[in-house]
Amino acid sequence: MSTGTSNQHLPSVTAEAVLRPSSKSFCKDLDSVHGYTFEDPKTGKPDLDYDNLLASFLTTGFQATHLGTSIDIVNDMLRERSQPFTPDEMIEDEFTRPRTGCTIFLAYTSNMISSGIREHIRFLVKYRLVDCLVTTAGGVEEDLIKCLDLRQGNHDSSANKAETYVGGFRLPGSRLREHGINRIGNLLVPNDNYCQFEDWLLPILDKMLEEQKAGNGKLVWSPSKLIERLGIEINDINSVCYWAAKNKIPIFCPAITDGSLGDMLHFHTFRSPGLILDLVSDIRRINTFAHNTESSKTGVIILGGGVAKHHTMNANLMRNGANYTVFINTASEFDGSDSGAEPDEAVSWGKVRADARSVKVNCDASIAFPLLVAQTFLKFAKSVHETHKDMP
Repeated sequence: MSTGTSNQHLPSVTAEAVLRPSSKSFCKDLDSVHGYTFEDPKTGKPDLDYDNLLASFLTTGFQATHLGTSIDIVNDMLRERSQPFTPDEMIEDEFTRPRTGCTIFLAYTSNMISSGIREHIRFLVKYRLVDCLVTTAGGVEEDLIKCLDLRQGNHDSSANKAETYVGGFRLPGSRLREHGINRIGNLLVPNDNYCQFEDWLLPILDKMLEEQKAGNGKLVWSPSKLIERLGIEINDINSVCYWAAKNKIPIFCPAITDGSLGDMLHFHTFRSPGLILDLVSDIRRINTFAHNTESSKTGVIILGGGVAKHHTMNANLMRNGANYTVFINTASEFDGSDSGAEPDEAVSWGKVRADARSVKVNCDASIAFPLLVAQTFLKFAKSVHETHKDMP
């Protein structure tokens, strides 16, 4: 090995430590690091090709490589999804009947719906690119609230839709409180939004209670059936819940009371007590859905952590683990939290199969997820739409 430096006068321990020769075989099957050049490969002139830019993430290193790997894994899910598949018509519940060779679970925390990621999720649901959603209460209510017309409420407002606004992370909480503004990171939610939500929701809960009583014990509401009903009632093409109800995609929310929805359910007990939401029927429903995929495959995409992540992975335990897993979050594994856990920890529980393709992207989902959708689901939807004109 030539180093340009004579080893004759170096202590042997120094030569061994600094000038240790490399094993030529160790890296022979690995890709070399190479980033995007922003040049046309033919002319050498400055240029930009977004597909090639994102493809270069695989060989860029750090979290860019993890994001590139996640794109590869989701495209594997979609390839499985495009294979011929015959749904089992014996499964009566259309919401838990696998329709493709790869059932895709998409889980996300409520702040994703508060943010512009809502529009990406709606796209996936509208075009039936995912099969099951798992979220928290805010992931339901914020979607519905954004469809409401404030001028129809019992309060004075010149606004039209109940908007969420871009503010700042350092706006003083005390000042916001004085103005009736709630902060989600650097997003701002006027309190009027929740007042209008109450005006809209409580009459629906009244009707559901009447139907429950008329059913003489035969009608059992669960969180997922409540969300389906709210999607029907909102009747707005801008809503994730609307498209989920229309396309028979279940939305599971085991922590349904942990948000404004819970507040409204609480208020409703004083107004008209007696409405029952059966959590047990929903755990059976999501676990049965996962079990129904036993002879096919599942893919899991999770934005964030907490209840949505754990609930999704636990359902996949019922089928001996997911086949494809993509986690996108910024949580650390070092405190033992499930939110920060790597996919390999889920392998130990049987929630991810040992031979699964898995990756965790340590990145803010508001950055990573749009890029992922652009390189996977969008292209798949375009190809499917060309041959299936009945798609929305």
